Amino acid sequence: MSGLSEPSLAKLPMDSWMSHLPCALWDTPLYHLAIPGSHNAITYCLDMDDRSPIDLMQPDMLQKLDKYMKPLIRPFVYKWAKTQEHPIKHQLDCGVRYCDLRIAHRPNDSSTDLYFYHGVYTTLTVEMVLKEIRDWLDVHPKEVLILSFSHFLGLSQELHAVLLATIRSSFTSKLCPKTEALTLRNLWALGYQVIVSYEQHSMERCHSELWSHIPYWWANKCKAEALIEEFERMKQGRRPGGFFVAGINLTEDLKYICTHPTESLKDLVMSTYPTLLSWVTEQIPGSRDGSLNIIAGDFVTESHFVPIVSSRL
Repeated sequence: MSGLSEPSLAKLPMDSWMSHLPCALWDTPLYHLAIPGSHNAITYCLDMDDRSPIDLMQPDMLQKLDKYMKPLIRPFVYKWAKTQEHPIKHQLDCGVRYCDLRIAHRPNDSSTDLYFYHGVYTTLTVEMVLKEIRDWLDVHPKEVLILSFSHFLGLSQELHAVLLATIRSSFTSKLCPKTEALTLRNLWALGYQVIVSYEQHSMERCHSELWSHIPYWWANKCKAEALIEEFERMKQGRRPGGFFVAGINLTEDLKYICTHPTESLKDLVMSTYPTLLSWVTEQIPGSRDGSLNIIAGDFVTESHFVPIVSSRL
Protein backbone atom coordinates (compact mmCIF):
# COMPACT_ATOMS: atom_id res chain seq x y z
CA MET A 1 0.00 0.00 0.00
CA SER A 2 1.32 3.44 -0.85
CA GLY A 3 2.88 5.42 1.96
CA LEU A 4 3.81 2.29 3.93
CA SER A 5 7.46 1.52 3.36
CA GLU A 6 8.50 -2.10 3.39
CA PRO A 7 11.50 -1.55 5.72
CA SER A 8 9.24 -0.14 8.47
CA LEU A 9 6.92 -3.13 8.22
CA ALA A 10 9.82 -5.57 8.18
CA LYS A 11 11.05 -4.12 11.49
CA LEU A 12 7.80 -4.67 13.40
CA PRO A 13 8.19 -6.65 16.65
CA MET A 14 7.11 -10.11 15.56
CA ASP A 15 5.42 -11.10 18.83
CA SER A 16 3.04 -8.12 18.56
CA TRP A 17 3.18 -7.01 14.94
CA MET A 18 -0.58 -6.56 14.58
CA SER A 19 -0.74 -4.07 17.43
CA HIS A 20 2.09 -2.07 15.82
CA LEU A 21 0.58 -1.82 12.35
CA PRO A 22 0.07 1.70 10.93
CA CYS A 23 -3.41 3.02 11.68
CA ALA A 24 -4.07 3.16 7.93
CA LEU A 25 -4.44 -0.64 8.09
CA TRP A 26 -6.76 -0.86 11.09
CA ASP A 27 -9.88 -0.71 8.90
CA THR A 28 -8.59 -3.10 6.23
CA PRO A 29 -10.28 -6.53 6.42
CA LEU A 30 -7.88 -9.20 7.65
CA TYR A 31 -8.53 -11.20 4.49
CA HIS A 32 -6.98 -8.35 2.49
CA LEU A 33 -3.74 -8.38 4.52
CA ALA A 34 -0.71 -10.67 4.26
CA ILE A 35 -0.78 -13.09 7.19
CA PRO A 36 1.96 -15.62 8.06
CA GLY A 37 0.68 -19.13 8.73
CA SER A 38 1.96 -22.42 10.12
CA HIS A 39 1.22 -25.54 8.09
CA ASN A 40 0.49 -28.53 10.34
CA ALA A 41 1.29 -26.31 13.29
CA ILE A 42 1.35 -28.95 16.06
CA THR A 43 3.85 -31.51 14.79
CA TYR A 44 6.68 -30.51 17.12
CA CYS A 45 5.31 -32.94 19.72
CA LEU A 46 4.70 -36.05 17.63
CA ASP A 47 4.71 -39.19 19.77
CA MET A 48 8.12 -40.80 19.27
CA ASP A 49 7.12 -43.81 21.35
CA ASP A 50 6.73 -46.81 19.07
CA ARG A 51 3.46 -47.67 20.82
CA SER A 52 1.79 -44.77 19.00
CA PRO A 53 0.15 -46.11 15.82
CA ILE A 54 0.64 -44.68 12.35
CA ASP A 55 -2.32 -42.39 11.67
CA LEU A 56 -5.10 -43.94 9.63
CA MET A 57 -4.73 -41.43 6.79
CA GLN A 58 -1.44 -43.03 5.74
CA PRO A 59 -1.35 -45.55 2.87
CA ASP A 60 -2.18 -49.17 3.72
CA MET A 61 1.27 -50.23 2.55
CA LEU A 62 2.97 -47.92 5.03
CA GLN A 63 0.78 -49.17 7.86
CA LYS A 64 1.63 -52.76 7.00
CA LEU A 65 5.34 -52.04 6.73
CA ASP A 66 5.23 -50.25 10.06
CA LYS A 67 3.53 -53.22 11.66
CA TYR A 68 6.18 -55.70 10.59
CA MET A 69 9.27 -53.50 10.16
CA LYS A 70 8.77 -50.80 12.76
CA PRO A 71 12.46 -50.24 13.67
CA LEU A 72 13.25 -49.63 10.01
CA ILE A 73 10.16 -47.63 9.06
CA ARG A 74 9.61 -45.31 12.04
CA PRO A 75 12.75 -43.17 11.57
CA PHE A 76 11.55 -42.34 8.05
CA VAL A 77 8.05 -41.51 9.31
CA TYR A 78 9.38 -39.11 11.94
CA LYS A 79 11.79 -37.39 9.54
CA TRP A 80 9.06 -36.67 7.00
CA ALA A 81 6.10 -36.08 9.35
CA LYS A 82 7.50 -33.24 11.45
CA THR A 83 6.68 -29.89 9.83
CA GLN A 84 7.39 -27.57 12.79
CA GLU A 85 10.11 -27.84 15.41
CA HIS A 86 9.08 -25.25 17.99
CA PRO A 87 6.12 -25.10 20.41
CA ILE A 88 3.07 -23.08 19.50
CA LYS A 89 3.96 -20.18 21.81
CA HIS A 90 7.30 -19.78 20.07
CA GLN A 91 5.60 -19.83 16.68
CA LEU A 92 3.22 -17.08 17.83
CA ASP A 93 6.10 -15.07 19.28
CA CYS A 94 7.76 -15.32 15.86
CA GLY A 95 4.68 -13.78 14.22
CA VAL A 96 2.51 -16.69 13.07
CA ARG A 97 -1.17 -15.68 13.06
CA TYR A 98 -2.79 -18.58 11.19
CA CYS A 99 -2.54 -22.15 12.48
CA ASP A 100 -3.44 -25.25 10.50
CA LEU A 101 -4.79 -27.65 13.17
CA ARG A 102 -5.53 -31.27 12.17
CA ILE A 103 -7.60 -33.07 14.77
CA ALA A 104 -7.85 -36.78 15.56
CA HIS A 105 -9.14 -39.25 18.08
CA ARG A 106 -6.66 -42.07 18.58
CA PRO A 107 -7.95 -45.48 17.55
CA ASN A 108 -8.86 -47.82 20.42
CA ASP A 109 -8.83 -44.93 22.90
CA SER A 110 -11.78 -45.14 25.30
CA SER A 111 -11.35 -41.52 26.44
CA THR A 112 -12.66 -38.41 24.68
CA ASP A 113 -9.16 -36.91 24.48
CA LEU A 114 -8.36 -35.37 21.10
CA TYR A 115 -4.92 -34.97 19.54
CA PHE A 116 -3.21 -33.54 16.49
CA TYR A 117 -1.63 -35.82 13.92
CA HIS A 118 0.63 -36.08 10.90
CA GLY A 119 2.05 -39.51 10.25
CA VAL A 120 1.64 -40.34 13.94
CA TYR A 121 -0.31 -38.71 16.76
CA THR A 122 0.91 -36.00 19.13
CA THR A 123 1.68 -36.35 22.81
CA LEU A 124 -0.12 -33.10 23.62
CA THR A 125 -3.91 -33.03 23.59
CA VAL A 126 -5.97 -30.38 21.83
CA GLU A 127 -7.09 -29.06 25.20
CA MET A 128 -3.48 -28.58 26.35
CA VAL A 129 -2.47 -26.70 23.21
CA LEU A 130 -5.55 -24.45 23.18
CA LYS A 131 -4.83 -23.50 26.78
CA GLU A 132 -1.28 -22.53 25.76
CA ILE A 133 -2.71 -20.37 22.98
CA ARG A 134 -5.17 -18.76 25.40
CA ASP A 135 -2.37 -17.94 27.84
CA TRP A 136 -0.39 -16.35 25.02
CA LEU A 137 -3.38 -14.26 23.93
CA ASP A 138 -3.87 -12.99 27.47
CA VAL A 139 -0.39 -11.48 27.28
CA HIS A 140 -0.93 -10.13 23.75
CA PRO A 141 -4.43 -8.56 23.90
CA LYS A 142 -4.26 -6.86 20.47
CA GLU A 143 -3.08 -9.85 18.44
CA VAL A 144 -5.65 -11.83 16.45
CA LEU A 145 -5.32 -15.52 15.53
CA ILE A 146 -7.03 -17.54 12.83
CA LEU A 147 -7.33 -21.18 13.90
CA SER A 148 -8.31 -23.62 11.18
CA PHE A 149 -9.68 -26.94 12.49
CA SER A 150 -9.74 -29.52 9.70
CA HIS A 151 -8.79 -33.00 8.45
CA PHE A 152 -10.83 -34.58 11.24
CA LEU A 153 -9.87 -38.20 11.80
CA GLY A 154 -11.94 -40.59 13.90
CA LEU A 155 -14.32 -37.93 15.26
CA SER A 156 -17.94 -38.90 15.87
CA GLN A 157 -20.64 -36.27 16.32
CA GLU A 158 -20.13 -36.67 20.06
CA LEU A 159 -16.42 -35.93 19.72
CA HIS A 160 -17.14 -32.91 17.52
CA ALA A 161 -19.30 -31.64 20.39
CA VAL A 162 -16.40 -32.28 22.78
CA LEU A 163 -14.07 -30.30 20.51
CA LEU A 164 -16.51 -27.40 20.25
CA ALA A 165 -16.90 -27.33 24.04
CA THR A 166 -13.11 -27.28 24.40
CA ILE A 167 -12.82 -24.38 21.94
CA ARG A 168 -15.50 -22.43 23.81
CA SER A 169 -14.06 -23.05 27.25
CA SER A 170 -10.54 -22.21 26.07
CA PHE A 171 -11.33 -18.87 24.44
CA THR A 172 -14.70 -17.78 25.93
CA SER A 173 -15.24 -14.08 25.16
CA LYS A 174 -12.25 -13.95 22.80
CA LEU A 175 -14.13 -15.96 20.15
CA CYS A 176 -15.26 -13.80 17.24
CA PRO A 177 -18.79 -14.61 15.98
CA LYS A 178 -19.24 -14.77 12.22
CA THR A 179 -21.42 -11.68 12.24
CA GLU A 180 -18.54 -9.31 12.96
CA ALA A 181 -16.51 -7.18 10.55
CA LEU A 182 -12.99 -8.61 10.51
CA THR A 183 -10.95 -5.44 10.88
CA LEU A 184 -8.43 -4.84 13.62
CA ARG A 185 -10.24 -1.71 14.81
CA ASN A 186 -13.52 -3.59 15.22
CA LEU A 187 -11.97 -6.69 16.81
CA TRP A 188 -9.93 -4.61 19.26
CA ALA A 189 -13.02 -2.63 20.29
CA LEU A 190 -14.95 -5.83 21.04
CA GLY A 191 -12.10 -7.82 22.58
CA TYR A 192 -12.21 -10.59 19.97
CA GLN A 193 -8.90 -12.36 19.31
CA VAL A 194 -9.78 -15.77 17.83
CA ILE A 195 -11.39 -16.56 14.49
CA VAL A 196 -12.22 -20.28 14.29
CA SER A 197 -12.50 -21.87 10.86
CA TYR A 198 -14.19 -25.29 10.95
CA GLU A 199 -14.21 -27.83 8.15
CA GLN A 200 -17.36 -29.70 9.27
CA HIS A 201 -20.19 -27.85 7.56
CA SER A 202 -22.97 -29.36 9.68
CA MET A 203 -21.29 -27.98 12.82
CA GLU A 204 -20.32 -24.65 11.27
CA ARG A 205 -23.89 -23.91 10.17
CA CYS A 206 -25.27 -24.45 13.67
CA HIS A 207 -22.81 -22.43 15.74
CA SER A 208 -22.27 -18.69 15.47
CA GLU A 209 -18.63 -18.85 16.61
CA LEU A 210 -17.56 -21.23 13.83
CA TRP A 211 -16.56 -19.63 10.54
CA SER A 212 -16.61 -21.49 7.23
CA HIS A 213 -13.65 -23.63 6.26
CA ILE A 214 -10.86 -21.52 4.78
CA PRO A 215 -9.75 -22.68 1.32
CA TYR A 216 -6.18 -23.98 1.27
CA TRP A 217 -4.25 -23.84 -2.00
CA TRP A 218 -2.07 -26.96 -2.07
CA ALA A 219 0.12 -27.49 -5.11
CA ASN A 220 1.08 -31.11 -4.26
CA LYS A 221 4.61 -30.62 -5.66
CA CYS A 222 8.04 -31.60 -4.35
CA LYS A 223 9.95 -28.93 -6.29
CA ALA A 224 9.81 -25.21 -5.60
CA GLU A 225 9.63 -24.24 -9.26
CA ALA A 226 6.69 -26.57 -9.89
CA LEU A 227 4.86 -25.22 -6.84
CA ILE A 228 5.33 -21.63 -7.98
CA GLU A 229 4.15 -22.50 -11.48
CA GLU A 230 1.00 -24.11 -10.06
CA PHE A 231 0.23 -21.13 -7.83
CA GLU A 232 0.72 -18.70 -10.68
CA ARG A 233 -1.80 -20.75 -12.64
CA MET A 234 -4.25 -20.69 -9.72
CA LYS A 235 -3.85 -16.92 -9.36
CA GLN A 236 -5.28 -16.50 -12.86
CA GLY A 237 -8.68 -17.48 -11.49
CA ARG A 238 -11.00 -15.39 -9.38
CA ARG A 239 -9.76 -14.53 -5.90
CA PRO A 240 -11.74 -16.22 -3.09
CA GLY A 241 -14.04 -13.75 -1.35
CA GLY A 242 -12.73 -14.07 2.20
CA PHE A 243 -9.76 -15.73 3.86
CA PHE A 244 -7.70 -18.17 1.84
CA VAL A 245 -4.32 -19.83 2.24
CA ALA A 246 -1.48 -20.33 -0.20
CA GLY A 247 0.47 -23.19 1.30
CA ILE A 248 4.08 -23.05 0.15
CA ASN A 249 4.61 -26.45 1.74
CA LEU A 250 6.23 -29.00 -0.53
CA THR A 251 4.88 -32.55 -0.75
CA GLU A 252 7.20 -35.50 -0.94
CA ASP A 253 5.99 -38.81 -2.34
CA LEU A 254 7.21 -42.32 -1.58
CA LYS A 255 9.49 -42.26 -4.62
CA TYR A 256 11.18 -39.07 -3.42
CA ILE A 257 11.66 -40.43 0.10
CA CYS A 258 13.14 -43.70 -1.17
CA THR A 259 15.56 -41.91 -3.48
CA HIS A 260 16.67 -39.49 -0.73
CA PRO A 261 17.15 -41.87 2.22
CA THR A 262 19.48 -39.60 4.19
CA GLU A 263 17.30 -36.50 3.89
CA SER A 264 14.32 -35.22 5.88
CA LEU A 265 11.42 -32.89 5.20
CA LYS A 266 13.40 -30.10 6.85
CA ASP A 267 16.30 -30.64 4.44
CA LEU A 268 13.91 -30.37 1.51
CA VAL A 269 12.16 -27.28 2.87
CA MET A 270 15.28 -25.35 3.83
CA SER A 271 16.96 -26.04 0.48
CA THR A 272 13.97 -24.62 -1.41
CA TYR A 273 13.09 -21.66 0.83
CA PRO A 274 15.39 -19.19 -0.99
CA THR A 275 13.42 -19.79 -4.21
CA LEU A 276 10.01 -19.85 -2.51
CA LEU A 277 10.61 -16.77 -0.38
CA SER A 278 11.91 -14.85 -3.37
CA TRP A 279 8.53 -15.55 -4.98
CA VAL A 280 6.73 -14.48 -1.79
CA THR A 281 8.44 -11.07 -1.88
CA GLU A 282 6.72 -10.44 -5.22
CA GLN A 283 3.21 -11.17 -3.91
CA ILE A 284 0.71 -8.45 -3.05
CA PRO A 285 -2.26 -8.75 -0.68
CA GLY A 286 -5.60 -7.10 -1.28
CA SER A 287 -8.96 -7.61 -2.95
CA ARG A 288 -7.84 -7.88 -6.56
CA ASP A 289 -7.63 -11.16 -8.48
CA GLY A 290 -4.09 -12.46 -8.23
CA SER A 291 -3.54 -11.14 -4.72
CA LEU A 292 -2.73 -13.46 -1.82
CA ASN A 293 -3.84 -13.46 1.83
CA ILE A 294 -2.53 -16.09 4.25
CA ILE A 295 0.76 -17.72 3.28
CA ALA A 296 1.55 -20.87 5.25
CA GLY A 297 4.76 -22.84 5.38
CA ASP A 298 6.78 -25.48 7.19
CA PHE A 299 9.52 -24.79 9.76
CA VAL A 300 8.34 -21.20 9.87
CA THR A 301 10.60 -20.24 12.78
CA GLU A 302 13.73 -21.54 11.04
CA SER A 303 14.00 -18.93 8.29
CA HIS A 304 12.95 -15.39 7.43
CA PHE A 305 9.54 -16.72 6.39
CA VAL A 306 7.40 -14.71 8.84
CA PRO A 307 9.00 -11.26 8.46
CA ILE A 308 9.04 -11.66 4.68
CA VAL A 309 5.32 -12.53 4.59
CA SER A 310 4.27 -9.80 7.04
CA SER A 311 6.31 -7.17 5.20
CA ARG A 312 3.98 -7.74 2.22
CA LEU A 313 1.28 -5.75 4.05
